[in-house]
Amino acid sequence: MSLTTADQTWAVEAACSSSDPDALFVRGAAQRQVRQVCFSCPVRLNCLADALDSETTFGVWGGLTERERRALLRRYPKVTDWYERLTKGEDQIAVDLRNGRVPRLGDR
Repeated sequence: MSLTTADQTWAVEAACSSSDPDALFVRGAAQRQVRQVCFSCPVRLNCLADALDSETTFGVWGGLTERERRALLRRYPKVTDWYERLTKGEDQIAVDLRNGRVPRLGDR
């Protein structure tokens, strides 16, 4: 886990911090609604990095579903600091995430 995500003080600024936590653990079309909250969140990349660093299995975190996060982890198995990767990566996936777009995560 990176130092950036080890300190979770960012979580108090999350758009979902006052929401029912169960609302983040939904399936199907309901994930799109959760994603809208995520993509308006000021700490979205911190949240996503934390979920990727800890390999969180369930729920929508940082705007990505568990399936999308698994795809990122498979694509980049050697990443040890996801916050650094998401905020400074120059590939299209990192750029899309920084710009509030869901990246295309199909096979390479």
